[in-house]
Amino acid sequence: MGSTYDYVIVGAGSAGAVVAARLSEDPDVRVCLLEAGGPPPPAELVPAAVASLQNNPATDWMFNGDPGGVGKGLVGGQMMVPRGKMLGGSSGLNYMAYVRGHPGDFDSWAAGGAEGWSYAEVLPYFLKAEGFVDSPELQPDRDMHGHNGPVGVSVRQPILRASNQFVEAAGAAGLKQGDYNGRDRLDPHGVASLFQTTTKDGRRSSTFHAYLEPAMDRENLTVVTGALVERVLLETDGEAVRATGVAYRTEAAGTREEVVAGTEVVLCAGAIGSPHILLLSGVGARDELAAVGVDCVVDLPDVGRHLKDHLHTPLMFAADGIGETMTEVALSLGPDALRAPAGPLPADPADDVDLPEPLAAAKAEAERRIGEWFTTGRGLASSSLYDAVAFFSTGLGDDHTHDAQIGFLATGYTPPIWEGVFRLPPSAFFEDPESFLDPTRGQVVVLPNPVQPHSEGSVTLASADPAVPPRIDLNYFDDPHDVLVMIAVMRRALEIAKAWPGGGLGEPVIPPHLARAHGHEAGSEPSDALLEDLARHYALTVYHETSTCRIGEVVDPRLRVHGIEALRVADASVMPNVVSGNTNAAAIMIGEKAAELIAMDHGVRLHEVVG
Repeated sequence: MGSTYDYVIVGAGSAGAVVAARLSEDPDVRVCLLEAGGPPPPAELVPAAVASLQNNPATDWMFNGDPGGVGKGLVGGQMMVPRGKMLGGSSGLNYMAYVRGHPGDFDSWAAGGAEGWSYAEVLPYFLKAEGFVDSPELQPDRDMHGHNGPVGVSVRQPILRASNQFVEAAGAAGLKQGDYNGRDRLDPHGVASLFQTTTKDGRRSSTFHAYLEPAMDRENLTVVTGALVERVLLETDGEAVRATGVAYRTEAAGTREEVVAGTEVVLCAGAIGSPHILLLSGVGARDELAAVGVDCVVDLPDVGRHLKDHLHTPLMFAADGIGETMTEVALSLGPDALRAPAGPLPADPADDVDLPEPLAAAKAEAERRIGEWFTTGRGLASSSLYDAVAFFSTGLGDDHTHDAQIGFLATGYTPPIWEGVFRLPPSAFFEDPESFLDPTRGQVVVLPNPVQPHSEGSVTLASADPAVPPRIDLNYFDDPHDVLVMIAVMRRALEIAKAWPGGGLGEPVIPPHLARAHGHEAGSEPSDALLEDLARHYALTVYHETSTCRIGEVVDPRLRVHGIEALRVADASVMPNVVSGNTNAAAIMIGEKAAELIAMDHGVRLHEVVG
């Protein structure tokens, strides 16, 4: 056996970095944190560079999923399932939206048996994590924010005109401006706002930067990167099963190592990774494990079941003078963003001598802008451009919460990003993609998103080999209810577009082949059937997978795995149901609460206890 620690934590992502940093606050506690990826690259700090981190094997697991009832028009018919593979995990890969969820989400968890997880009981952990920076544009409910936590929460500077216009248009469509992380989220009519984002001084505030980076020099914290976890080591004594450590494979040397956990193993590998590791360890449905040659140690059929995810359908609008052009975005990311093969500057900076005057001027402007961002945190680089949002209820059910979200993206991206990152083929979606997505022209994207899906998917083993990705069945639109809600949210998004200041945004892009199939003519109202077909062809994941090791079926309310001693799961997989909004804030909260639960059970001394 290898080295011995008190706690072995698997996954240094949104929750795992939190658990490791908090437990190692006690100098007498030895913590080992295993992460398959490495340190985040410099681009991770730059919010507007987010698209470059997806579909990149150095930072993204690059999983694929079967989309079920959608994905008919996507490249390859498969949905991308980006998951962060680096210190900070998906908090280093996401679009940085900081959304707790509706208070009713958590109260429904508690009512369903998740004792200790009501909104009043989880709010202290949100506040503990949050380092909120006030901004008059937010109209914040100040008493409902934490101001001293490690995670920076702020709005971009300067505020984009288009994002303010979205909030204004939402107001004209009946959604008042307010603080969606405060009391305004309880408004039954809904709320619209600029996004609060996990940024600090214009830089990404991932859990690596917020929690782990300041703790890396602690002698009692060992961080192992490039560690592909193969299984949890389980010992049986009669009917008792106990987790004793973790086996992993080193990326650099390809050797197999084991590390011993004297007190507990904590899985924080996310809603895809944690069930995958449990299944590889022999914890899951007996017959399914046997089918791929894995011996069942604990028959726990719900491992990997009940997968929830959010889905949005892009409604794109030509918006010259409103949306940010990709030329301006690229300039703001510095000279490297302008280099070949995608840009006009030479691929090798050494070839910049004797640049023609226009290119030399562009390079100088790019250097000025990235320098401004670096020194002040201001500029286009300070946000993912996913900048504003609205929440409301469609009235179609799920009365405990808002079941609808509409996001706003203040730019239109480029054909290579749509095809290579989002798998949406421009040649099918646009009549003339090169003209519509011309980098000197402005576009905006309105993103209707049902946030209480009834459909459930699954994560299962494709192989007993840990290097083989699991099978991910997203199963979107399996429940017809989700189709009705999607159409209703799309209708509300179109109302917001019509209410846009200055006479509306005009018509959304309707892919030519769908327009022909439904007899749709320019200027006419799209039918429900057309909107459904648009969603079934081109709806995209919002990267919010949850609930595959949920409280009740797989873990108890203290996050202990049923039937196994000394093993917990602490990440988005334990959510009994997906929250009504972006999931990263709730994952961080779960990390904070898990650390305190563990500390209470084993006498670990944390710097602050809030529960």
